Amino acid sequence: MDKMIGFCGIICTECPAFLATQKDDDKERERVAKLWSGEFNAKIKPEDINCDGCLEESGRLFSHCKVCEIRKCGLEKGVTNCAYCDDFICEKLDEFLKMVPEAKQTLEEIKKGL
Repeated sequence: MDKMIGFCGIICTECPAFLATQKDDDKERERVAKLWSGEFNAKIKPEDINCDGCLEESGRLFSHCKVCEIRKCGLEKGVTNCAYCDDFICEKLDEFLKMVPEAKQTLEEIKKGL
């Protein structure tokens, strides 16, 4: 499977929600829901763990991906991901990348190659 890199730099194809969805694995959905509920102090149900990756304009998306401002901006600008954006690294993305440094590294590597 090719890597799908989300607008924010998260590698969708390595995300537990994406993997559980692609395998159609209900036990994995339960595990991820429990893990993320504790990690993000949120009520996440196994049925919430359905995602085909944030680059998909239609289809299944994890609940956060549906309301993600970074995703929304990337779709509006028509970029492959934020590394391709003229405003890279914008304030919105910068705040997110402080929490997910591996996503920043991914985007910076892509930017270097452009």
